[in-house]
Amino acid sequence: MKERLSVIQDDITRQHVDAIVNAANNSLLGGGGVDGAIHRAAGPELLAECRGLHGCKTGEAKITKGYRLPAKWVIHTAGPVWQRGNNNEDQLLASCYRNSLKLAVLNEVKTIAFPSISTGVYRFPVARAAEIAINEIQIFLAADDSIEKVIMVCFDETTFRYYREAVDRRILES
Repeated sequence: MKERLSVIQDDITRQHVDAIVNAANNSLLGGGGVDGAIHRAAGPELLAECRGLHGCKTGEAKITKGYRLPAKWVIHTAGPVWQRGNNNEDQLLASCYRNSLKLAVLNEVKTIAFPSISTGVYRFPVARAAEIAINEIQIFLAADDSIEKVIMVCFDETTFRYYREAVDRRILES
């Protein structure tokens, strides 16, 4: 797993991969955080294409072109808003990663970069989100070898540390 999964601290809009994942809202029409940064970097064509997708249910994923981004594709997934774990947030977050990876395979994506989904304004606890994300990615990579590289792109040092620790724990367990 270590050679196919890495964690870095960087700006997801600068990643030279086949696809980046957008931690989108349900409308897919842009917002703050990662979503806003991706829309700004991709240009107005991304918003125009997203309008035709008619939104995205929480836990699901949809794909668009990358336009002005280095990535060919943007996979948009709507993460759950944290409500103290009382509304299936863990399962919905896991679905975001699973469905994004499935969509990537369907579009012959070999390299993909994920942000920390739902841990910004949606307030999902970062440590918990990291464990869920790394678990889902590990399960997927073990079952499917078509994706060559998954990069977790963390915006800040704290998020990076949680994801790095989650990966390290998984490597020790395997």
